[in-house]
Amino acid sequence: VEKIAELLSQNNAILTDMQWLEGNLPTGHRTTVRTGLPTVAWRLLNGGVATSKSTTAQLDEGCGMLEAWSEVDKDLAELNGNVNAFRFSEAVAFIEAMNQEMQQTTVYGNSGVAAEEFTGFAPRFSTISGANNGSNVITGGGSGSDNSSIWLVVWGPNTVCGIYPKGSKAGIMHEDLGLCTIESTGGIGSGTRLRAYREHWQWKCGIALKDWRYVVRIPNIDISALIAKSSAADLIELMIKAIHRVPSLKMGKACFYVNRTVFQMLDIQRRDDVITGGGMIYKDVDGYSTPTFRNIPVRIVDQLLETEATVS
Repeated sequence: VEKIAELLSQNNAILTDMQWLEGNLPTGHRTTVRTGLPTVAWRLLNGGVATSKSTTAQLDEGCGMLEAWSEVDKDLAELNGNVNAFRFSEAVAFIEAMNQEMQQTTVYGNSGVAAEEFTGFAPRFSTISGANNGSNVITGGGSGSDNSSIWLVVWGPNTVCGIYPKGSKAGIMHEDLGLCTIESTGGIGSGTRLRAYREHWQWKCGIALKDWRYVVRIPNIDISALIAKSSAADLIELMIKAIHRVPSLKMGKACFYVNRTVFQMLDIQRRDDVITGGGMIYKDVDGYSTPTFRNIPVRIVDQLLETEATVS
């Protein structure tokens, strides 16, 4: 079978770094967060101290069901003499499509707009002023609608992680239904039947944000200004600020996520700092010459848009 050049494949780094946790609900996961500390007091001899207790709140995180069906005409699959190789080629495409959709939903999904999705990062970190987590949204200074974001995420069971429903399985579930008789529903021969190999794909997944302090968004990175190097966002300074918003990087696995253009311009800005820095080397700028910043990996995520609206 002729090997297909996968020109539509993308980097899905978030899915590689994400840690997974089985939810405690059939449809997701319920987390308990502390919202207030108990009252403590200094005590005098023969004097008492009032009782107190902390306060907590429960948050329910939902999962979505990402599904797909594959149907390949029996004669087409057998035409090349290797049915399994042909079907595997199709399977690669379905897995890539599901990875890209999961990646996109992890960032931009909004169950308030599309009830079938789970809610991703962007709707949770969509406001700078007037929001409890506004301190973790650091503007890149851009405006208009050609913006992108950098994300710093510290993955861990007590910070933020991927979830799957209680009693289900993590990852993509695949069911090979073998050779079936199916009915054509469109085009030439609509309503007719044919023999085809059928497969079913399903992924029950979501994210649980237990502690918002461990996710930092740098929105409003104006892409046109960044490329032109005119009034461009100082990516290195912004990433340093993001690191200092996180209480402790030791709470999990920390990673920066950028799209391909931002990654390119980060590399160029780093080079410019080295050139003008009076003998500085790459290690002085970001820790290593490899794709890390202050020992935090910088990953390319192709699903991060360059058409984000301004976050204010």
